[in-house]
Amino acid sequence: MRKIAIQGTLGSYHDIAAHKYFEGEEIQLICCATFEDVFAAVKKDSDTIAMLAIENTIAGSLLQNNELLRQSGARIIGEYKLRISHSFACLPDEDWADINEVNSHPIALMQCRDFLNHHPQIKVVETEDTALSAEMIQTQNLKGRAAICSKAAAERYGLKVLQEGIETNKHNFTRFLVVADPWKADELQQQQAEINKASMVFTLPHTEGSLSQVLSILSFYNINLTKIQSLPIIGREWEYQFYVDVAFGDYLRYKQAVAAITPLTKELKTLGEYAEGKSSI
Repeated sequence: MRKIAIQGTLGSYHDIAAHKYFEGEEIQLICCATFEDVFAAVKKDSDTIAMLAIENTIAGSLLQNNELLRQSGARIIGEYKLRISHSFACLPDEDWADINEVNSHPIALMQCRDFLNHHPQIKVVETEDTALSAEMIQTQNLKGRAAICSKAAAERYGLKVLQEGIETNKHNFTRFLVVADPWKADELQQQQAEINKASMVFTLPHTEGSLSQVLSILSFYNINLTKIQSLPIIGREWEYQFYVDVAFGDYLRYKQAVAAITPLTKELKTLGEYAEGKSSI
């Protein structure tokens, strides 16, 4: 049985992503309140694998998780892209006229802004998790409350779905990373498909053209840059860390490209090499 640490509770999108990625396997979820707790669970038990959201097609990158990943020393071994569809759910004996407050994670609320704008009479309250909002309504019998959560969470906690698919943009996907203790990563990756993607982080000297030189080399080696995210380095004015995802068809060319950009960068670290994840429908 695989032990998977997630942020959130049962029925959350992390839960759904973990079960889809490890489909057909028996898994034990370790539900954590924060992403810091997720990495702590991996550090405490090297057999524990983490599943964590890293970016969303609407909300963008979860910048905190980039930095937590770098600091943890853990390694990315896979990814999964989950289609996010939100539902509006309440206690089974209530209906639209009874609802005066909606609870959910702030990112979920943002993704349903158009829906919420059509219901201005409903008070919007942020919570730490979508599924936890559903669980709280059920366990505390909170009348007049609704949760924005997955349909799976609503069903798990016995809530009535008043409306499905309330997200503003139907092309709403969240990319999740599968992260493991570095001493276990090689063993786990032996079961994977061909490696064709990598994530790296590096800093650059504060000189003109330093980033363009790196990008030109990646292009020369036919390395596809799929993501670039900059974060300021605390205490070092106007210096940045660059988090980069690349995809490639030739592993040797990728390694040659990394060797070529290394002298141009500072503190280059490979966060993981893995198979590009599939998208759920």
